[in-house]
Amino acid sequence: MGPGTGMTGRLRERAEDALQGRTRGWKALYPFLGPAFVAAVAYVDPGNYATNIQAGATFGYRLLWVIVFANLMAMLMQTLSSKLGIATGKNLAEMCGERFPRAWAYVAWIGAEIAAMATDLAEFLGATLGLNLLFGIPLLYGALITGVVTYAILMLENRGFRQLEATIAGMILVIAACYLVETILSHPAAGPVVLGSVTPWIGNTDAALLAVGIIGATVMPHAVFLHSGLQQGRIVPRSDDEARIIHRGAKFDAIIGMSMAGLVNMAMLMMAAAAFHFTGHPGVASIPTAYRTLTPLLGGFAAAAFLTSLMSSGFSSSAVGTMAGQMIMQGFVGFRIPVWVRRVVTMIPTVVIIAVGVNPTWALVLSQVILSFVLPLPLITLTRYTSDRRIMGVLVNSRIVTWTAWLLTSIILFLNVYLLAQTFGVNIPL
Repeated sequence: MGPGTGMTGRLRERAEDALQGRTRGWKALYPFLGPAFVAAVAYVDPGNYATNIQAGATFGYRLLWVIVFANLMAMLMQTLSSKLGIATGKNLAEMCGERFPRAWAYVAWIGAEIAAMATDLAEFLGATLGLNLLFGIPLLYGALITGVVTYAILMLENRGFRQLEATIAGMILVIAACYLVETILSHPAAGPVVLGSVTPWIGNTDAALLAVGIIGATVMPHAVFLHSGLQQGRIVPRSDDEARIIHRGAKFDAIIGMSMAGLVNMAMLMMAAAAFHFTGHPGVASIPTAYRTLTPLLGGFAAAAFLTSLMSSGFSSSAVGTMAGQMIMQGFVGFRIPVWVRRVVTMIPTVVIIAVGVNPTWALVLSQVILSFVLPLPLITLTRYTSDRRIMGVLVNSRIVTWTAWLLTSIILFLNVYLLAQTFGVNIPL
């Protein structure tokens, strides 16, 4: 069983009622909700924590607009990925595997696998840090616990994909609830928050680099691959009209799921701004420092909520990363391995890094550099395929969507090149 399969009989009945027009409103929308919530986990993974915390601690609310812009970009790309799965019954990796020369398909697969492992590195480290800081569990044991928990989450797929969707969505709700608590306790100022959300501002080189970091790390390669796989075969259209109805429901799913992820990211930055920037702690730039600083400023409950959200983020995003890796392998080269084997293999780099004492922050930076190298493939191919009427049929992009997608792809790729250049000490003025 893979992504996009395992719908329950009851869900199929509800989908049929919606397609036939027998239900309206929320009941008609419900069967199409779920895939975007799974993909949205990539947007609230532990890699986002450090960037948002540093941005808020250093510049207050002034970079909130970057999160809003980045989330709108991600919303479009995830919608295109979802639409590809609906229109073709195939995921993006399968489309690439069919159209690439065999040798290039293997090269692309290896690159995508490296990206999946780099993503898993950040997610594993986040959950492990949460266990270490909250419960005092040694990092190595924390990594093993994270591996077991994420494997248990993945095993829910054997009971039907809807249960896995519900579990992942539940963990996102935990993250959201924790940050609702953080927002209440930190008392962000409403006026500056609204102003920072709608007013573009980049005051200096450091602000520019953080803004680029927020945008460049938002659209993740495995999330773009995965969303198409979550839709393929989930609710199969039997006509053009049904394809339009399913896509309309999937658009609402993407809007809701991505909006929730965007609000969580905004809450992260707001908490950091209110708790650190305006209390004389602008130098907070790491997850452990943020936790230790939160305790005396907002109390132990706020610090515990912060780590609870971090663990939930790490567990759920690591499970989703493993799902994406399975789909990528099968799509590009046509074979798969048992989930437990993939779970063990992809956690090895994290265990090695912890065992040899590598700085976790440096490891997170390295993982983002690797992702920057791999990102062009899914973005370019996704935009190309969804703009081709021969592939998409009635769901082909409109002209304005195509040009917008190419523009956003160009922006994202430029920003990733900028990040790579800065990482290797090459100064490119913005």
